[in-house]
Amino acid sequence: MDSMENKTIRKGSADKRAKIIAAARDLFLSEGFDRSSVDAVAAKAGVSKRTVYDYYGDKQNLLLAVVEETSSAVLDMIEQGISDHLWEFEDLEQTLILFCEQIVASANGSSDYKALIRLVMMEAANLPDSFFEKLDNATEEGIIRKFTEFGQTGLLNVPDPQMAAKHFAALTFLLVFNQPKTGTLEEEQTKRIITEGVRVFLCAYAPRTVQN
Repeated sequence: MDSMENKTIRKGSADKRAKIIAAARDLFLSEGFDRSSVDAVAAKAGVSKRTVYDYYGDKQNLLLAVVEETSSAVLDMIEQGISDHLWEFEDLEQTLILFCEQIVASANGSSDYKALIRLVMMEAANLPDSFFEKLDNATEEGIIRKFTEFGQTGLLNVPDPQMAAKHFAALTFLLVFNQPKTGTLEEEQTKRIITEGVRVFLCAYAPRTVQN
């Protein structure tokens, strides 16, 4: 009987947390962090104000929970791209291009990615520096893992896989995301940025052939 009650409590708790996060995310995006009250979050989530404080402590922690939850969905997107393209392939250049194209396409269709970018841009001053460092590290983690493996198998020459991952992201999908938001990039423009970025990356990190 006790285990059944505990199960119900845990399920209810997770459900309430999800509702609080969803309500806070909507309000932070529409009203801004400063203008969103804990009372408004609680009302929108259908929980008591005390519940919000019990789960998250204060509004600052709630914002951090929202961006971390949203970040997690974006990281899953990157891991999916790694799973789809960086395990079995014949041509490294082509597979890196396809990997980046999938990330860009997934991000463009993702409400989580758009929410994360908007929240980070709007509320950067309310987020700790440690969050940005953690997000950068988490974003690069899977790519570092694969580049380390590619170094071991001789596909890449990567003395520092972490730096290689930063260079790769900066030259490819991050460069696409950082284009001026004057309109939607044409698919052809996106493909050109990614293709040229991958080629520049491989110029720096492809193994050197020995000249006779």
